[in-house]
Amino acid sequence: MIHPTAIVDPKAEIGERVEIGPYSIVGKDVSIGEGTRVGPHVVIREGSTIGKRCQIFQFSSIGEAPQAVAYKGERTSLIIGDDNVMRECVTLHRGTVKGGGKTVIGDRNFIMAYSHVAHDCQIGNQVVLANGATLAGHIIIEDCAVIGGLAAVHQFCRIGAHAFVSGVTGVVLDIPPYMLAAGNRAKLFGLNTVGLKRQNFRAETIRALKTAYRIIFRTGLTLEKAIKTVEESEISRLPEVEHLLRFIRQTKRGICR
Repeated sequence: MIHPTAIVDPKAEIGERVEIGPYSIVGKDVSIGEGTRVGPHVVIREGSTIGKRCQIFQFSSIGEAPQAVAYKGERTSLIIGDDNVMRECVTLHRGTVKGGGKTVIGDRNFIMAYSHVAHDCQIGNQVVLANGATLAGHIIIEDCAVIGGLAAVHQFCRIGAHAFVSGVTGVVLDIPPYMLAAGNRAKLFGLNTVGLKRQNFRAETIRALKTAYRIIFRTGLTLEKAIKTVEESEISRLPEVEHLLRFIRQTKRGICR
């Protein structure tokens, strides 16, 4: 159902059972998948693709032009998957040409009120951004990570899978998978044990990740020697430990410790 006060461009593709609330605006070349609900006073700009069964709450701005000085009106996009929730006043921006041209948000993410996702971010699945979380441009967030309220992540940082970033944290380096980070400038405070248990990680896996954490971040070894030590141990055969080591090796900004 489209409310009579909503403005929907004729070139927008609206799926079956889509609801668009009062005074919302949907631009040209927008695609909205079936069963998605758009609340009142929402603006969805051209170049936005929204999947099925998403919920977009009031006053959100979806697919607006990126806040990038180099952006000169080029055609770029925002791609949102299925079953996402965007709460009140969320802002999600399109990509830039230099950043690959698209911002991508996967499936089943929960983006809470006043959160911001900037240009060229790549967000996986089942990610939580708590109220007021702010992502600068070109950030990668892997599956099942949680970003606390009012946390801010510097551009080009990566947040690993199942990591937990505490509220009011400033992230300027990559946060490794499975870890807990907090602080004005983020520091690691061990494994995200509670989150891993909630995701039904095996006890053996959690013990192995704790061992890897202690070796890499708490023995005083250089990062290279610590990684080699873990690689030579039995725990390196676990997929989660392999992912942790690969994530660290691929860092460009540096690893939060």
